[in-house]
Amino acid sequence: MSDQNAPQTQSKRSFLQSLEVDTRLLGMIGAFVLVCLVFNVLTEGRFLTPRNVFNLTIQTVSVAIMATGMVFVIVTRHIDLSVGALLATCTAVMGMTQTEWLPQILGLELGHPMIPWITIAIGLLTGAVIGGAQGWLIGYQAIPAFIVTLGGLLIWRNVGWWMTDGATIGPLDQTFLLFGGINGTLGSFWSWVVGLLATVVALYALWSGRSTKKSHGFPVKPAWAEMLVMGFIAAAILGFVAVLNAYTVPERVIARDPAAFGCEVAEGCVAAYGLPYSVLVLIAVAIVMTVIALRTRLGRYIFATGGNPDAAELSGINTRLLTVKIFAMVGVLSALAGIVASARLGYHTNDIGTLDELRVIAAAVIGGTALSGGLGTIYGAIIGALIMQSLQSGMAMVGVDAPYQNIVVGAVLVLAVWIDIQYRKRVGAK
Repeated sequence: MSDQNAPQTQSKRSFLQSLEVDTRLLGMIGAFVLVCLVFNVLTEGRFLTPRNVFNLTIQTVSVAIMATGMVFVIVTRHIDLSVGALLATCTAVMGMTQTEWLPQILGLELGHPMIPWITIAIGLLTGAVIGGAQGWLIGYQAIPAFIVTLGGLLIWRNVGWWMTDGATIGPLDQTFLLFGGINGTLGSFWSWVVGLLATVVALYALWSGRSTKKSHGFPVKPAWAEMLVMGFIAAAILGFVAVLNAYTVPERVIARDPAAFGCEVAEGCVAAYGLPYSVLVLIAVAIVMTVIALRTRLGRYIFATGGNPDAAELSGINTRLLTVKIFAMVGVLSALAGIVASARLGYHTNDIGTLDELRVIAAAVIGGTALSGGLGTIYGAIIGALIMQSLQSGMAMVGVDAPYQNIVVGAVLVLAVWIDIQYRKRVGAK
């Protein structure tokens, strides 16, 4: 019996080896699909509707943005418990900048075209300075990252409260609100344009990489395997755009301003939301962070330091300055996530970002980032954030109370780490 199964097993192995697909990535995608299918059954088909997919997407963005930075932190064997509180301080700064400081100091009233861009610049600078300061304490003063960022969690959560006197800050600038999701989308036509361009770029990158390997004499996938991977990527991108374009704007919204949707009257006017601007921000962040990780000296230093800090320092890498850069980067990403989160809500509130630090760490770990350092991927962290948000959204739709939701998320986090440990043991054993 074993002899009869041997060719079939070998065939399966050859198929996966030909595709050269990361089995961990396949596992994460499989887990995400399973979660979606289970909740779609439990909600009688409501979980995978275009409306819920749209909402799930924009709810994931802020955590996913911070998770891409958390990958670098954990890869270098550190931890950052302050990202949620830092997000709150940055949104407080940006909220006060729009509504109080710019009108009082420069006389710019809400609605002035410069207000959102000045606000965003100040928010990103605030995140960079705070993150860099925490990185300096960790790198140059040798205070453990756990202690520095735990202190940061307490400090920055309450600095945001102090700045606003505990009040909710709003309304925010209309242009600023475009980064929140439903208030800022491309619409059907431009979503298809962006989707097609993204598909062309992705396929060109794959084929160009194949040509480069061949020119240098490296082994490449069989042509059929390359075409299969390219077909899957194209289907994923265009399918995602199609689902978002299937979510149409309600008639009552169109009735407020039919001209904004290309119609003279509201009756009979059909318009789709399409890709949110916040998703485009996440895509841009993912591309930049992936390029940093794979194509730059900074990325090589980050993974080398995570793999062996002592050897990295002996080889000439300034690990202390590297730590400052990483935490400053996370600070900027926290501010960027704060832009998305506050714009989605429409105002700054003092509980914004509460427990986000745990969600961000969980997303990175579920996405395959090793707590022992040296290993992690940007796409894994984003998929991890999607899995986390899918679990929470699905449980909320089913009617699970918040305490039970947190119990499930905590159990999933522990399970993900256990699975990762077992996977690494098996790979190491081979």
